[in-house]
Amino acid sequence: MRTTDTPHDQEGTVPQARANDPVPAPVHVLLVEDDATIRRGVQLSLERYGYRVTVAADGLSGLEGFRAGGHDLLLLDVMLPELDGIGLCHRIREESLVPVLMMSARGDSLDVIAGLEAGADDYVVKPVETNVLVARIRTLLRRATYRPPAESTADRDPVRPLVFGDLSVDPRGMEVRRDGRLVPLTPTELRLLLEFAAAPGAVLDRRRLLRDVWDYGWEGDTRVVDLCVLRLRKKIGGGRIETVRGFGYKLVRG
Repeated sequence: MRTTDTPHDQEGTVPQARANDPVPAPVHVLLVEDDATIRRGVQLSLERYGYRVTVAADGLSGLEGFRAGGHDLLLLDVMLPELDGIGLCHRIREESLVPVLMMSARGDSLDVIAGLEAGADDYVVKPVETNVLVARIRTLLRRATYRPPAESTADRDPVRPLVFGDLSVDPRGMEVRRDGRLVPLTPTELRLLLEFAAAPGAVLDRRRLLRDVWDYGWEGDTRVVDLCVLRLRKKIGGGRIETVRGFGYKLVRG
């Protein structure tokens, strides 16, 4: 973990809603990493930025720590003893929609795909620069508290949900229902669906989605888009989002 960058003021805190609000609480990160040197390095780096960090050295301890509650984001290594990071992410997704960032030592395609299929929101490859890691964490936290701007629904009644067949998307209430039943979506899945719902029938390419949903200002890994779309399809219906080969995806209107 490289730590040559300088932390920003109030970096690891929950954003304040108003100027006279009380001092925001530190963001609580659960770090699950079996390598003691890496674990300590990441912990110290994040604490320099003002984050509160709880650590665990194996998957089962990480699961216990997660169930103790109070975490705003989970940072999981892929290769863990007792219960690996993929299995841990699966267990967490059975109970929670908390943002999850996976860490892979190799950047191996199978590791990346398995982690994203398990429900992770994004991944980083070790060793990772501290400023890159903090940027990814910041983006995930921003996505978890996202509210669409008013102008995104200016041509529609902002009070009424957007309806696409059996699917109802409420941008203001941040709720999605299918056949009247609430669909639990992770912050990333919800943000992705809101992008599609804002432009029904329009083809959105992967690079645009990386920019607008994952907040990548550079050429990121489009696999995160493909696998998040796959997870989203399973929840809202396989035919609701169509693949337009060579271009991207679009939300079916009817």
